[in-house]
Amino acid sequence: MTYGSGNSGDYKKLKGQMIQVTDTDPVVYAGSWATGGSLNNARQQLTGTGIQTAALAIGGYDGSNRGYTENYNGSSWTEVADLNTVRRNSGSSGTTTAALAFGGFTTPPASNGPSELNEQWDGSSWTEVGDLNTERFGMGSVGTTTATLASGGITTAQVAVNESWNGSAWTEVGDLNTARGLLGSMGTATAGLVAGGGPAPAVSNAGVTESWNGSAWTEVGDLNVGGETLGSSGTQTSGLVFGGVIFPPAGLTAKTESWDGSSWTEVSDLAAVRQYGARAGASNTSALYAGGNTPGDSVATTEEWSFPSTPAVQEGQLWIKTATGVSSVMKGHQAQGTGAWASGGTFPRSNSGIGAAGTQTATLAFGGEPPTTADTQEYNGSSWSEGGDMNVAAYYRFGAGTQTAGLAAGGNAFLDNTETYNGSSWSEVNELNTAKSYAIYCNGTQTAAIFAGGDDAATVGSALSEIWDGSSWTEGADLNTAREGIGGFGISTSALVFGGTLPPGRKNETESWDGTAWTEVGDLNDSRSFLGGGGSNNSLGIAFGGDAPGFSAKNESWNGSSWTEVGDLSTGRTHLGNTGTAINSIAFSGSVSGSNTNATEEWNIPFTTKTIGTD
Repeated sequence: MTYGSGNSGDYKKLKGQMIQVTDTDPVVYAGSWATGGSLNNARQQLTGTGIQTAALAIGGYDGSNRGYTENYNGSSWTEVADLNTVRRNSGSSGTTTAALAFGGFTTPPASNGPSELNEQWDGSSWTEVGDLNTERFGMGSVGTTTATLASGGITTAQVAVNESWNGSAWTEVGDLNTARGLLGSMGTATAGLVAGGGPAPAVSNAGVTESWNGSAWTEVGDLNVGGETLGSSGTQTSGLVFGGVIFPPAGLTAKTESWDGSSWTEVSDLAAVRQYGARAGASNTSALYAGGNTPGDSVATTEEWSFPSTPAVQEGQLWIKTATGVSSVMKGHQAQGTGAWASGGTFPRSNSGIGAAGTQTATLAFGGEPPTTADTQEYNGSSWSEGGDMNVAAYYRFGAGTQTAGLAAGGNAFLDNTETYNGSSWSEVNELNTAKSYAIYCNGTQTAAIFAGGDDAATVGSALSEIWDGSSWTEGADLNTAREGIGGFGISTSALVFGGTLPPGRKNETESWDGTAWTEVGDLNDSRSFLGGGGSNNSLGIAFGGDAPGFSAKNESWNGSSWTEVGDLSTGRTHLGNTGTAINSIAFSGSVSGSNTNATEEWNIPFTTKTIGTD
C-alpha cells in the first residue's frame, strides 16, 4: 500500500486533518514531573515567578513569616536579598531580574494581617513602591514590573477586586465574576486566566475559570477537580494548575490539569501531594513547583514539569513514519485489548434509578430512590462529593451534558420537569411536551439532547422522542420499537439506544439516530432492560449490566454495526447510574441481589501505537 500526499489530502477531506509525515514516532500525550534542586529554606505559603530555568521563590512561612528570596537557575537555588517586609501568601509577577511582590499576610512591625505593601526587585535588592488599593492575600497574580494584575484574594472574606499596575500605581479595573482567593493564575496583564479558589466551604467556586481580555472577565471551562491553594503556570491559552486542596475538603492533592485555551485535561500527578508552593513556568509544557507543605510539615523539594519535545499523539490519530532506505509505515494510536472494570470511589448511598451526566472523571449524579431524593453528587475520578440539590426529588431521570452544565428531565410519577445544572445549583426550565419516566441514560449536551422511549401516563413503553435545543423540547421521530428501561449513549445528532422492556418481555433491539430518524441496527447479544451505557456517538460504545432477568454483569461493545461481549462488571446490577465513553465509563449504585449497592466501577481500555500498513 502506498501513502502519498494525495491520500493524505483525501483523509483530510474525510477527517478534517492531514496525515503527518515524520521520521520519528510522536509520543503519546504525557508530560511528567521530575525532581529539581531543593530550596535552601523549607517553607510554605511562599510565592514564585519566572520560568522553569530562571525563577524566584519569595517570602513564606516556617513557623514565622519570612522575607527569604531565592533564585533558581534550572538546577539549584541561591539565596539573595530578603524582602523589606516579611510576609506569606503574597502575589508576585515578573522575572529573576525584574519582579514585584505585593500584598500577602504580614506581621509586626507592619500590620498583623492582610497587607497592601508592594516591593520591586531589580535583580539584587527590593525597594518599596506604590501600594495596592485593597489590602489582601492569596490573590491571582500575573504580569511584569510595568504591567501586572492582582485578582481576587482575601481580606476578611473572599473578594472579586481586580487591580492593574502600570509601573508606578495600581488602578482598580474590571472585577472577577466570582469572588475568591487562594486561586491559580497565568498569562499577562492584558490576557490573563484565573482558576479555582476558595476558601472552604465555597464549593461553588472550586472549579471556576475566568479569562481576562484587558477590560473584562469571562467565565470559560471549569477545572475537572476544583480546589484552592493551587500552584499554576503558563499563559491564557497554554497553562497548568497543580496540587492544592480538593473541594469539598478532601485533603491535599497531587493532581495536575493542563489548559489548552478552551478546556482542562487531567495529566500526570505531582510526585507528592502538596499546597502553598512557589510556582513558575511559561506554558503547559514547562513549569516548576518549589516548597509548600505536605501533610504535617513544610518542605524544600522542587518538582519540574516537562513535556516531550516531539509531537504528541492522541486517540485515533494517524501518521506516516519514514526512514532513509526503508519502507514508509503508517501508524495509529488505537485502543488496545478489550478493557476491564476496576473499583472506584464508593457512592455515598445505596440507591437505584440515579440519573447521570458527564464523564468518568467528572460525573454528575442526581436523584434516586429509596427514599426518593433530590440529592446531587459529583465524582472527580476518585471520590464523590455533594453538589446542589435538584428542585424536584425524583428517580429514573434522563440525563445529558457535563458535571458543570447538566440536564435532567422526566422521572417517576410521569414528570415533565426539566432542570439544568451550572456546577453548583439546579434551575427549572421549560417542561417536556410529554411527561415520562423510566429513563436513566445520557444522550447529548445541556443545549442539544435527545430523550427517547420510557413510559408516559398513557403508555407502558413509549416510542416518543423529544429534542432539546437549550431552551425547549420539540417532538422528533418515533422509535421503531416502543419500550421502557432502555440504555443509550451519544449526542443529539448521533445517538444509540438499546435493550429495554415491553410486556411480555425484555428486548435486544438496537436503534441508531442520525439527527433525523431512528434506524434498526444490530441487536444486543443478550436481551436486557434498565442497563447502562457509555459512548460518544452511534458508532462506538458499550452496554453493561441490566435486568436479564436477574442482575446481569454482561458488557457488550458496539462497533457501529454489531455487538461483541467484552469484560463483564465485577457485580451484576440493574437500574444503575451510568455515563462515559467506549474507552472510559462509570457504573455506580443500582440494584443487586436482595438490595441496592453503593459500589462504583470504572471501565478503561488502554491505548497503544499500532502499525497499520507499509508501502
